[in-house]
Amino acid sequence: METKSIMIVGVGGQGSLLASRLLGNVLLAQGYDVKVSEVHGMSQRGGSVVTYVKYGDKVYSPVIEKGEADAVISFELLEAARCLPYLKKGGKLITSTQQIDPMPVITGAAQYPENLVEKLKAAGAELVAVDALSLAEQAGTAKASNVVLMGVLASRMDYPDELWQKALEQCVPPKFLELNKKAFELGKAAK
Repeated sequence: METKSIMIVGVGGQGSLLASRLLGNVLLAQGYDVKVSEVHGMSQRGGSVVTYVKYGDKVYSPVIEKGEADAVISFELLEAARCLPYLKKGGKLITSTQQIDPMPVITGAAQYPENLVEKLKAAGAELVAVDALSLAEQAGTAKASNVVLMGVLASRMDYPDELWQKALEQCVPPKFLELNKKAFELGKAAK
């Protein structure tokens, strides 16, 4: 199998590490060689966080160059726009519609861009925009929006549901497991 590349992007504290672990576990269970690499921005200060996940028969580097990503999973709308150049032609962009103001917006030096969903569609990405935050809140906590987006991704990948469930059981602490399973199912059902 040719190597596939998925970028998981967001803002510090949104759970990209858990999302990449879930995805990595599912891909390893399918027998792929998997490489995962985190690239932190100012994650403790609400800065960008990017995780690269590459998988295939043999993967030599986790780094994803511009125009290489088969999919970008974004936990925040502006981060989706920032990472659009990494998406290959015909790639999938799965994003939460959540907006988190970056520091230049907070300080008044810039404005949050308007109509980003429409702009992303106009750029030609195969876009799936989901209100992951409200689905996560429906599951029991806003912190589960990362798992909601993994559910959205799972519904578009051809891997058995039991692999995803097993990955959740391996990666999520037992006291949060049922809540995260609910978040995952809500994401899978999202259109």
